[in-house]
Amino acid sequence: MKRKFLFVLLMSLMALVLVACGGGAALECDDPIGCVEVAPGDPIVIASALVISGPDAQLGLDSQYGVEIALDFQGELLGHPLELQPEDDGCVAEQGQAAAQKIVSNPQIVGAIGTSCSGAGVPASKIISDNGYVMISPSNTAPVLTDPETHEAGYLRTAHNDKVQGRAMAEFAYNELGIRRAAAIHDGDPYTEGLASVFRDEFTALGGEIVAFEAESRDATNVEPLLTTVAAAGPEFIYYPVFTNLGALITKTAKEVDGLEGVTLAAADGLQSPDFLEAAGAAAEGMYASGPDLGFANETYDRFQEAYLDKYGSEPLSVFHAHAFDATNMLLDAIEEVAQQGEDGTLLIGRQALRDALYATSNFSGITGTLTCDENGDCADPKIAVSQVQDGGFVAVWP
Repeated sequence: MKRKFLFVLLMSLMALVLVACGGGAALECDDPIGCVEVAPGDPIVIASALVISGPDAQLGLDSQYGVEIALDFQGELLGHPLELQPEDDGCVAEQGQAAAQKIVSNPQIVGAIGTSCSGAGVPASKIISDNGYVMISPSNTAPVLTDPETHEAGYLRTAHNDKVQGRAMAEFAYNELGIRRAAAIHDGDPYTEGLASVFRDEFTALGGEIVAFEAESRDATNVEPLLTTVAAAGPEFIYYPVFTNLGALITKTAKEVDGLEGVTLAAADGLQSPDFLEAAGAAAEGMYASGPDLGFANETYDRFQEAYLDKYGSEPLSVFHAHAFDATNMLLDAIEEVAQQGEDGTLLIGRQALRDALYATSNFSGITGTLTCDENGDCADPKIAVSQVQDGGFVAVWP
């Protein structure tokens, strides 16, 4: 009798153990670079690494808001809440590196949206990739980041490649404005130098002449010597795809340098923000800027704009908010595709499987267009527009 009682007790205990374990086999990670395990009820954590402070903050905050709205629209995923860990890339290499280090120090982060600036993206993409994570940038545009020789395995982007933007601005200057003599200025950053270089090459290929190709420190406080040198070369057009402080200084000083009277000024997406317009003041009136075409005609963008205004109290601050929204949704879709689910709600997300799913993205319907990723991480449906500052605001004028 005693032996029978012990047998029944043992069977009961085993049944309790099976119930506690969900009654099924435990999830096992067989991913070659590891997995993220999300316990029942815990959030799925993603990170952002965007410039959210300093003179270029509006560029990154605009993207940050795009990420947050995407998470709001999603609500939860596979029965788990979504959590965002925001980091600041500072729009410089050092802070991009620091942001990436913080991200990879948290094993619960599944993937990241960032960086804002290509200069931050170069070191960040290496750290992210070397540690098995994945990152999708909404606004890095430097060609070097998706060049087959320098591309990092965990890096993708929804922003255009500046091979497209540089060509578009060259065509606008040469064909639409009739410019034949142009100058270009950069600050040595991968974004600014890369875009200026593409413009130079494409403008020359069209038959134009680059009379000056100059570099200036991002922290410069006096650009009169630079612009005096440029003026001596006799350009009709100056393209300076730089950031807020240097861009405003060049714009204002160009109005005061002999020999630049009547010269057309043009910049790029790094200057398309209210902060630049305020810093440059009246000197910006009439200048041009290249950047992504924001003529998104779809219901999702209408809903997005309403949410942006309701949540943040303003119109979009810059030009990559929709690209950030699309990047976030691409990441969420890939997580949903590859996550293994336990009977108790546990998730197991393979890091290589997640990368593979993102690179396999094809005909993804986003606000910015239909996105398909290539083997080097370029996913954009690239459409470039040129805007002009009219009455203190950017107005699209081409195409």
